[in-house]
Amino acid sequence: MKLCIKGGLLYTVADDREFVGDLLIENGKITEIGDNLADCADRVIDAAGKRVYPGFVDAHSHLGLDGYAVRFEGMDYNEFTDSLTPHLEAIDAFNPQDETIAMAALGGVTTVGTGPGSSNVLGGTFIAVKTRGARVDDMVLRRKAAMKCAFGENPKFCYKEKDNASRMSVAAKLRTMLTKTREYIKKREAAGDDLSKMPAFDEKLEALIPVVRGEIPLKAHAHRADDIFTAIRVAREMGVNLTLEHCTDGHLIADYLARENFYIAVGPSFGHATKYELRNMTFDTPGILAAAGCHVSIVTDAPVIPQQYLPMCAGLAAKCGMDRAEALRAITINPARHLGVADRVGSIEIGKDADLVIADGDPFNTETRICKVFIDGIEIIK
Repeated sequence: MKLCIKGGLLYTVADDREFVGDLLIENGKITEIGDNLADCADRVIDAAGKRVYPGFVDAHSHLGLDGYAVRFEGMDYNEFTDSLTPHLEAIDAFNPQDETIAMAALGGVTTVGTGPGSSNVLGGTFIAVKTRGARVDDMVLRRKAAMKCAFGENPKFCYKEKDNASRMSVAAKLRTMLTKTREYIKKREAAGDDLSKMPAFDEKLEALIPVVRGEIPLKAHAHRADDIFTAIRVAREMGVNLTLEHCTDGHLIADYLARENFYIAVGPSFGHATKYELRNMTFDTPGILAAAGCHVSIVTDAPVIPQQYLPMCAGLAAKCGMDRAEALRAITINPARHLGVADRVGSIEIGKDADLVIADGDPFNTETRICKVFIDGIEIIK
């Protein structure tokens, strides 16, 4: 069936223009953008007087791994038995039936990067996932989008009674695991087809092979400026890719970060500073970083901020000085690139997934109503 969304004000995010036009959708994809496309469609939705956006994307949350209205049973996003758990995968804990998934979709958030929390030095792999479906295997855009690692207070205090009581230990453990993985790869390659020379199977090192080979980045939880620089230092030393997550002190070191040119996910910036390393938290941060030339995404860290309020966070950043077009990119194409799924989502372009939001006004405005949401061309209905 061909669907036409007719006469809406299109914010494609492919460029900074907005224009009135039609979208033609077939088999879950955007097949045409133009005028007078309704005659080609089996179903027409009149979007006149409304705005049409690409589905919103959050590069960093724990959606589906931390249950709604459940304190202990739903908490599957942190593993507290071991500070080094790179072999864990978010796909094995994501619960599509949790209420928060539907809430996110109805709020226009159609793709999220979700995965382990920040208690561990190495926590496991994030997934990029759509917010529609009954089975996670059918919702995943990218099963291994990044390897979570963490610096600063969280791994230091979560494991201070076990094996990790200082920032030095965090960095040392990460270097050691990456070095062991390089040696593991060399031994496997040297063994060739001779099974007797193969190193003993190590599930943790196996999980880190894509990181060492540059196939996925380290997704580095870091709030304080010195922790951000430590993450960069370790990544440079070890020759691995990196994304910077939270980046609370980023506005204090914006020029440095612009030169480093890593993807940056900023947030959550709404709420009380619950620990010392959040003392500089402000919605000024994403705008200052973007103005300096950084590649910025805005994130909720859901459930810290409920996932459906991602557009509100972008609106607060715009209120604090961020260019509005840049703020829109920070919840669409930028996080899609951050997660490595920009070929599918993040903008309205021919060939991309038909993940769309129809709103009766500016989604940064809390009075705006989300009228319709489509994921893969299928309307999300409450």
